[in-house]
Amino acid sequence: MTTTTDERRGIRWGTTAFVVLLLVLMMTLNIYWSFQPDLIDIIALTDSNAETQKERSVTGFATTSALMETARTLLDKPGGYLSNDVCPPSLFMDNMPSWEFGVLVQVRDFSKALRNDISRAQTQSQENPDLAKAEPYFNVNSESWLFPRAEGEYRQGIYALERYRDALSDPMDTQTQFFSRADNLRDWLKIVAIRLGSLSQRLSASVGQERINTDLAGEPDAQQSTYQSSEMDVKTPWLEIDDVFYEARGTCWALINLLRGIEVDFRQVLQKKNATRSLQQIIRELEASQRTVWSPVVLNGSDFGFFANYSLVMSSYMARANAGVIDLRNLLSQG
Repeated sequence: MTTTTDERRGIRWGTTAFVVLLLVLMMTLNIYWSFQPDLIDIIALTDSNAETQKERSVTGFATTSALMETARTLLDKPGGYLSNDVCPPSLFMDNMPSWEFGVLVQVRDFSKALRNDISRAQTQSQENPDLAKAEPYFNVNSESWLFPRAEGEYRQGIYALERYRDALSDPMDTQTQFFSRADNLRDWLKIVAIRLGSLSQRLSASVGQERINTDLAGEPDAQQSTYQSSEMDVKTPWLEIDDVFYEARGTCWALINLLRGIEVDFRQVLQKKNATRSLQQIIRELEASQRTVWSPVVLNGSDFGFFANYSLVMSSYMARANAGVIDLRNLLSQG
């Protein structure tokens, strides 16, 4: 049975309309899934998760809740977890997966600090079994989509943190602890400073720089594995500029949530060191990095050119936050 000209024309128009509608749908989902989640309200989160006022005052409850909600938002935001998707439209997205990786790194760092330092009184102390399970779960490859599936492993890590938090609130469980001490906070802030410093350098390399090699500065007898020139040309590849920018956005977003929890649980330590305002200033600098990006692309103008350079602006905020973290660590180390 042959088809008429009108029938063939109708099939072509129907196929074209279907493809156009599919593309529009994919583009709409792409835009919607690219929206960054709001910052977490730690006070409201603590109130909603704590059944009694006594639970709200338990040391570690706010910070652990902040870590859990940060990880949960990573999985439950619009579109879910996208980094390991193998189907369109998320397969063609790179900004949100970069944001997710920035968040994930902070979740990994803090869960490690919680397991190795904050939950233990001494180096000889026994580690908490729930935290010993949570940290490996969060360290599964972020792009693994099957055997194991990243989302499922991260969800198990959240459940392990929830068990730890519940045990903190149990007055009969004296083995599960969260030690709000200056040395514990200082050790984690050292990792934060390293992350912020690295990202700030990567962001500033968007315009290309000639940097002096200072790797062995201050130690005349120091050595390194391979030779490096005394001057280096550093420039972020053009296709990676937006990835670094959104990874930095995700890093700052997660740090704000965690630092707000720290402000609650380490209140007495910060007040004793007269360091509360220093922490609040760090949070404020990081909050400035979360302002709305109005351009559909990450602008990468020259440093003093006609067009803005979003990477340099982000680098400025992160550098100031990093300087604040270093000052805060110095305050915490004083007697």
